[in-house]
Amino acid sequence: MRISRAGHEHVTKVPLRRARRVTASLAAVAVLVLGGCDSDSDPKSAAEGGPSVIAPGKPGESNRMLSAEEAARQRAEDDSPNSADVAYARMMIEHHNQALEMTELAPERAESTKVQKLAQRIAAAQGPEIATMKGWLKNHGKAEKSDGHEHGSMPGMATEAQLSKLRAAHGKAFDQLFLTLMITHHNGAITMATDVKGQGNNILIEEMADEVVAQQTSEITRMRDML
Repeated sequence: MRISRAGHEHVTKVPLRRARRVTASLAAVAVLVLGGCDSDSDPKSAAEGGPSVIAPGKPGESNRMLSAEEAARQRAEDDSPNSADVAYARMMIEHHNQALEMTELAPERAESTKVQKLAQRIAAAQGPEIATMKGWLKNHGKAEKSDGHEHGSMPGMATEAQLSKLRAAHGKAFDQLFLTLMITHHNGAITMATDVKGQGNNILIEEMADEVVAQQTSEITRMRDML
């Protein structure tokens, strides 16, 4: 942000994404702006010419100029899910379900205790996440599945042939295939989570996506070390 001592019109470009700390951030901007004014400035004129925020308009609409207070209020009020949020929850339920299907094979087929424990951790994390996303969809009046083709291009999903091969594997062969498929699966989940963080609007979905990115990135590093 650039602060001019000559005038009181300050423009900060902020995307129309809901952020958990937006109110605090805007308050900090306001403090900086007021601190940059001359000590003998008229307080009233400083308040009237306070920091402004350029709010990008929806597709086909022009940008709007909002005061810092209006921008903070809008972000606090506009937490309604959009189509990206709903699609993410629906797809991630199916994505996580496949991960659980894979982890259920580990106790009887894996040779490595590390692989068995990893499978337990994945199941322990993703089971509750499925329940949370189902509850979120229900709370917002959305069905768990749509009639469309949202799930057709989910990244990282194992094919039925790959799952059949995993079911038939035992010992080291199972360990290697499980790790290989799960790394790909996790990378797909991270891609989906990253996409919804840029396209969605709901704060809970954003928080769940953040958790997916952090947790599964860590697990990918662990699995690569086990190969």
